[in-house]
Amino acid sequence: MKLSLATRILLGYAFVLAFFGAVSIFSVAEMHRNQQEILLVSEGYLQLSRQTAAIETFHNNQAKDTDRLAEEQSADTRRALIRLARLYFPPLMARHIEQGRAHVAAMRAGALDTEAQFLLELEGRFRELGGRYAEYAAEAGRVFEGFEVDQPDWSSAGEQVKGLKTLESSIGRDIRSLHALLENRIRQRVQLAQERERRSGLTIIGLSVLAIGVGLLATVWSARSLRPVRTLIGAVTRIARGDYSAQLGVKGHDEIATLARAFDAMATSLKEREAQLQEQQEALLRAEQLAAVGRISAQVAHEVRNPLSSIGLNVELLEDAVGRAAFATEEERRETHEILRAVTGEVDRLTDVTERYLRMARLPRPSLAAEDVNEVVGGVLDFAREELERSRVQVERTLSPGLPRALADEGQLRQLFLNLVRNAREAMPQGGTLAVSTREEGSSVEVAFRDSGVGMSADVLEHAFQPFFTTKDSGTGLGLAVSRQILQAHGGGITCESTPGRGTTFVVRLPRA
Repeated sequence: MKLSLATRILLGYAFVLAFFGAVSIFSVAEMHRNQQEILLVSEGYLQLSRQTAAIETFHNNQAKDTDRLAEEQSADTRRALIRLARLYFPPLMARHIEQGRAHVAAMRAGALDTEAQFLLELEGRFRELGGRYAEYAAEAGRVFEGFEVDQPDWSSAGEQVKGLKTLESSIGRDIRSLHALLENRIRQRVQLAQERERRSGLTIIGLSVLAIGVGLLATVWSARSLRPVRTLIGAVTRIARGDYSAQLGVKGHDEIATLARAFDAMATSLKEREAQLQEQQEALLRAEQLAAVGRISAQVAHEVRNPLSSIGLNVELLEDAVGRAAFATEEERRETHEILRAVTGEVDRLTDVTERYLRMARLPRPSLAAEDVNEVVGGVLDFAREELERSRVQVERTLSPGLPRALADEGQLRQLFLNLVRNAREAMPQGGTLAVSTREEGSSVEVAFRDSGVGMSADVLEHAFQPFFTTKDSGTGLGLAVSRQILQAHGGGITCESTPGRGTTFVVRLPRA
């Protein structure tokens, strides 16, 4: 199950709170248990120990009174001691024993399970002690009867006192045994309480440290989960400065990972959009340059073409006149004709340049139709075969069979292909190989012209499609600029790759019909 970031953080801190709550509950439970131990000792066994001590004190006092009674010669004093023993000692001793037994019974009602057996034994000891004192009271009554007379039978009374003293000693041992049992139990419970308190303290400290560690782990885990937020903020800042290369690469399935992937997609889209805008801006700038150059070229060509026509016509008339004129020598006639032919050649060259400028300035809108690119390429290569053979250029054709038709203006396409073929021929002054191939690429038809000529450097390649840029002595620098303009009007494009000394490749891309 995939949990959201907020849910995971909430669960982490809920676990920490639950852990701290468990530690707190354990601490309260241990404190309550220790409090029960303290109450058991302070309000239970200590009270019983004091009552047992009081019973022992009363019993010792009674034993002293019994000794005094056996030694007292005065009948009145003996009667006073006997009356005091009958009125005071039995009810007080019975009350203390009953209080002890009742206290044990009350302790059994709310005592721990570990104390039930011991308290049951105590209750039996107090019940047995009560029975022993009843026996003692009956025996003491018979002894008192022998000492109430004025002249007791000291021999018989002495035997009775000896038996009573034996019973007192037995009861005293029982009382001391009970008192020692209680004192020993008190020491045991105190030691157990101390040991339990020590263990509880160590356990609580350990659990508290563990809880703090769990809290720190939850905090570190939350900080680690939120770490991509800082990366995202930094990437947003970079994009705000215009750097669209920021890629977060955050993995996962939470909200931040989803946001990071969306951000990466947005950055990529913005980068592509920026590249498209830059390309469109450059294309617009080139179009403006070409438009401005075209207007200037048209104006210059218009201003130059008419004088050139007049010059050409006058030179022709002058040639006719020279042909009828008489010269002193044949050498003069030949030199005059050569000068006129040179002038005619320059006029023709200038006329051709002005026509090129006019074609660029007045490039017509293409008349698009579904054309067989293989047929157009083959026709251009057949047309240029003679000049290619004269330049020792071998042509390798790799025309894809079944190539779909392209949406193009056949006339402009032929002009474009012929310009690229002639550029390739001029790039191979010593001859070489021109490889022409066609293929289908997605929704486009591509034509590649690959020569084995001198190639171009990176600086020359950067300016190859700019108007009037040329490396030829007699070039105008308009061929590639016009070619790009034609392809842009077709909705296609042209790219160039070149390596100095290894040749150049032009790839023309046309939309499928």
